[in-house]
Amino acid sequence: MKRLKPATRTLDATHDDSSLLTSLPKTLLAILFAIVAIGTAVAKDPPLSLHPDNPHYFLWRGQPTVLITSAEHYGAVLNLDFDYATYLQELEARRLNNTRVFSGAYVEPMGAFNIAKNTLAPSPERYIAPWARSDQPGDAKGGNKFDLTRWDENYFQRLRDFVEQAGRRGVVVEMNLFCPFYDEVQWTLSPQNASNNVNDIGSVERTKVYTLDQNGGLLAVHEAMTRKIVTELNEFDNIYFEICNEPYFGGVTIEWQHHIAEVIAETERTLPNQHLISQNIANGSERISNPHPAISIFNFHYASPPTAVAENYARNKPIGDNETGFRGTEDAHYRIEAWQFILAGGALYNNLDYSFVAGHERGDFEYPATQPGGGNPGFRQQMTVLRDFINSFNFVRMHPNTEFMSGGVPEKMQVYPLVEAGQQYAAYFVEADNLAQQSFSLAVDLPAGEYDVQWIDVLSGKPIKSEHLKSPDTKTIHSPEFQREIALSIRR
Repeated sequence: MKRLKPATRTLDATHDDSSLLTSLPKTLLAILFAIVAIGTAVAKDPPLSLHPDNPHYFLWRGQPTVLITSAEHYGAVLNLDFDYATYLQELEARRLNNTRVFSGAYVEPMGAFNIAKNTLAPSPERYIAPWARSDQPGDAKGGNKFDLTRWDENYFQRLRDFVEQAGRRGVVVEMNLFCPFYDEVQWTLSPQNASNNVNDIGSVERTKVYTLDQNGGLLAVHEAMTRKIVTELNEFDNIYFEICNEPYFGGVTIEWQHHIAEVIAETERTLPNQHLISQNIANGSERISNPHPAISIFNFHYASPPTAVAENYARNKPIGDNETGFRGTEDAHYRIEAWQFILAGGALYNNLDYSFVAGHERGDFEYPATQPGGGNPGFRQQMTVLRDFINSFNFVRMHPNTEFMSGGVPEKMQVYPLVEAGQQYAAYFVEADNLAQQSFSLAVDLPAGEYDVQWIDVLSGKPIKSEHLKSPDTKTIHSPEFQREIALSIRR
């Protein structure tokens, strides 16, 4: 994006600038400084937004954007032992452009969900939250209890630095504000629990915390924390706010979610920037009904097959798959999920990468086979291949469409195509089973013209067969031999 420069006056090098300024009337000086200030503000990139030509995708720093990543388990800020600078360097090196972070309103015990070295489960007294510690001992996770009326400025300094460093490395941060308490053990550790704060609030069941009318006095805490975080991060262009992780568990009400969305939007009305708001809709898929007008991103978890995209594509908003897992530790499950989702028209894919832990911030931790998910350096390179593939197209001009394929797709094969008719075609083919090497002949119906065709290895990103065709003379293209999955590029 071309940056605008504030208006300036060219002065002779021998002229005393300060005497010129001091000779001006104070009112005129104030006007000049205001003009310069406005010019400087305009020069900054606007925050991540919906692309004006195709709001299924993002616009960021002047470029059409799809968010693709394999990122840590959300504790980069709240876990003081986690070196987020090294972690962000690894994402930058792979050209992965998204990370998800929890605020600290929720924390986990070590061993939860069979996650080894869980970054959301910091060691005792290495947990930092938005709220300051009091002088009273007794917090269940270690250290003094919290005072929910005071902020911990060290936390906000760390949060701002994390977002700033992410921005310098081309990484967009999903700031997840809240998370339900799945079991009593998480609620026992929360600063919101009355036993862990000195404010005599939060004496409530864990399933009532995120309600408007049964929250035990915590709603004001939620509102204040939301306003504080939103205000602290307003200047950054690489941020969007997710209301609550998996609100379909733990008693989180839709009315409470909509209220928090309104708090975010209301807070930013008087601030320089307005950021996108995300709602986590469901595990798998669900048809969205009656969305709040302030919400612009709809995120799903474990969205394979990517039914969530097709069911909600008519919403004309970005659809994301921002958490994966629970299908073993092999790369194939999550690579297939990523290609399916993005080529179905999704705008965001975040693999939950358990190889990022404190002490292994480069993502080289060798987790046990009991992990609920995957992630490793090799897998992240596979995500780079997907990123490069989708970015090789002018994807904002493309939409899901199978009409150019008139036959030849094997019975057990799934296909996910994005199309700008007559100009560019991208498709991902995957077998339901990991069968032996195979090939197939695809019948195509393309507008008259000449096209370059490439079949691409999704592991390496390299073309494994190329040809040139003229339509309507050529009506069939032949794939090379491949095993289970392959990508196709057709360009006029």
